[in-house]
Amino acid sequence: MPPSIQGCALSSLDTNLAHEALPERQSPFLLFARRLLGNRAFVIGGSLFLIVLVLAVFADQIAPFKPNANNFRARLEAPSAMHWFGTDHFGRDILSRAIHGGRLSLFIGLSVVLFTGVFGTLIGAASGYFRRLDNILMRIMDALMAFPAILLAITVAATLGASVQNVILALGIATTPHTARIVRASVLVVREMEFVEAARALGASHMRILFRHILANAMAPLIVRLTYVFASAILAEALLSYIGVGPPPPAATFGGIIANGRDFMVEAPWVTLFPGLIILIVVLGLNLLGDGLRDVLDPRIRV
Repeated sequence: MPPSIQGCALSSLDTNLAHEALPERQSPFLLFARRLLGNRAFVIGGSLFLIVLVLAVFADQIAPFKPNANNFRARLEAPSAMHWFGTDHFGRDILSRAIHGGRLSLFIGLSVVLFTGVFGTLIGAASGYFRRLDNILMRIMDALMAFPAILLAITVAATLGASVQNVILALGIATTPHTARIVRASVLVVREMEFVEAARALGASHMRILFRHILANAMAPLIVRLTYVFASAILAEALLSYIGVGPPPPAATFGGIIANGRDFMVEAPWVTLFPGLIILIVVLGLNLLGDGLRDVLDPRIRV
């Protein structure tokens, strides 16, 4: 073979090998989804939480009985084929009440997440970006953080009265200071980066810089924080209901079911056992979900 033809063949072969060696580019969304599905904590936690969420959303179709249907003939019955989780002192089916209680408890948890996500983000972003507001806002947050979160929630709920709205408000106030400080810390880091300086040099407004450039790149710690707020809100709601400042009866919540069975723990332990196990599953799922998101979103852990 002539040298020129041989050289062309080798060049073509090298080009083909180079193209084969280059990995196929994937979209950022697919790469992110692959990292999530490859994280064991995220998959296990997401599966546990998804099961409880489906049961809560379709509670009317899944629950075998009405949550507040009394049947005194079946009072304090042990778990059986008809009542899988047994019945309480009013003859109400514990499984049905737990399924419907999941709906209300998850609604309270989600509402607290939205409350602390919105107000915590706004306070933390304003404090981290506008330095003149930093000292004022952070001293207010420090004053709220001086009280233990659950003690602050109990005080607010007891002052306002027992209702779903007051529980959400109490837990939202108790969890917002920590969220605000996390957002502030992220904003303080991102606001000094080069692309923010470039946007400022190009004449971008403060609101555009804050929401489009800074907060968009400071959301990872906030997302992880909100998963833990969700779990903490469900636990705190159970505690508030147990001491009598949560949603009033006959509303079915995890804490309310446990509170109704505290006088029968020896005689009928299933009244408190099964709702407690459901709380354990929900909180464990949310914590594993948060751990998985932290592992995927934190570049230091990912590397």
